[in-house]
Amino acid sequence: MPALDDHPLRYTLNSELHARPFPSLAAPHVAAYLAVRPSGEAARRDRSVDLQQLRDLLAHYGAPLPAADATHYFGPMGKYTLKWEQHTEFVTYTVFLDQLGQRPFDPAEFDVFPQDWRAGLNAQRITSILLRLVPRPPQDAQIAETLQDWFVPESLAVASVLEDAAVIASDFRIDPAGHMRMAVFASEGTGSRRLGRIVQRLCEIETYKSMSMLGFAKVREFAGQLDRIDAELNDLMAGMAGTSAMAEDTLHRLLDISVGLEALSADASYRLGATEAYQAIVAQRIGALRETRFMARQGFDEFMMRRYEPAMRTVTSSETRLNKMSARASRAAELLRTRVDVERSAQNQAILASMDKRSDLQLRLQHTVEGLSVVAISYYAVSLVGYMLYPLADRIGVSKGTLTAVAVPVVVVLVWGLLRRLRHKIK
Repeated sequence: MPALDDHPLRYTLNSELHARPFPSLAAPHVAAYLAVRPSGEAARRDRSVDLQQLRDLLAHYGAPLPAADATHYFGPMGKYTLKWEQHTEFVTYTVFLDQLGQRPFDPAEFDVFPQDWRAGLNAQRITSILLRLVPRPPQDAQIAETLQDWFVPESLAVASVLEDAAVIASDFRIDPAGHMRMAVFASEGTGSRRLGRIVQRLCEIETYKSMSMLGFAKVREFAGQLDRIDAELNDLMAGMAGTSAMAEDTLHRLLDISVGLEALSADASYRLGATEAYQAIVAQRIGALRETRFMARQGFDEFMMRRYEPAMRTVTSSETRLNKMSARASRAAELLRTRVDVERSAQNQAILASMDKRSDLQLRLQHTVEGLSVVAISYYAVSLVGYMLYPLADRIGVSKGTLTAVAVPVVVVLVWGLLRRLRHKIK
């Protein structure tokens, strides 16, 4: 069989599907998770800076360094294990340790990220999580008692996931140390890969939730501007029935509003589009956990429905409102532009009628001038004919006055005929 030519990216793209494996974890375990958003626009930022920060962290522990073009890393870091991922807008660090501290969610666990290294990050923290993975107690009541101590009951979300493979819990609150708290109670017999997937999905839920909330902040930021433009647009449309003298001025104001709306849409489009994508990922990650109710507590899906979905609906409604306002301004501008065109057409018709009237007057004046011209030319022509015929007057016995009188009608008719013929040739 002859060899087939592979696409140059075939192996690279296929490897991308397997490049970010889930960690393999067993209870007990703790994890410190950090998601940061580098400064600058996502499309223009220097991604080599992210990789250099990873190298600095690994060098601090004397760990092996990643490849020069790495976008993800998983490997040992001293007594810890590090998972690093570079995304379009953010970078994540997850550090695992296979032993528990005496104090649950001890802020000292986050010191795995050295203070001087954190100070040198040219990025803003999106979220940070302290996660505790422990064996599931024999009695569910023991879990409920533990959760009472670890979390704020009012916002606590708990669920049994993946056919009772584990119980997950979080209150989605930032603790005094500045971190989210999450707990996983692993049922006996649950595989390490499955536990790794659960932990990874919990971290992703929190990260993408936080990133999508940036869209909510964006719509709150331009809500006042949108209200102002909406009120101005309504006033202009209400005044569109005004006099024709104001139509063109109103059109210019409407075009200014349209430009403002387009500028606002261009400024917000990336964030609103990213929010929609992040929201979909949050829903997909929660769905992948296949959660069931635990001891009549609200689950992650119910928590998101009550606390998170209203914010996302606000983002969606604001985006829809912005698009509808842009369309409404465009339609109003088109209607006004049509009105202005009709008014200008009427003005042009009036101007043309005035020009026709002036042309008619000019034609009449021209005819008058032509009549006078016949008289003047005939006068001079009669004089010239008289000088030509006077020598014949004595011979034929006719006086000069009689000869001139006879010549006048003939000359006038000839001059008039010549001028008329000349005018027809010019036309």
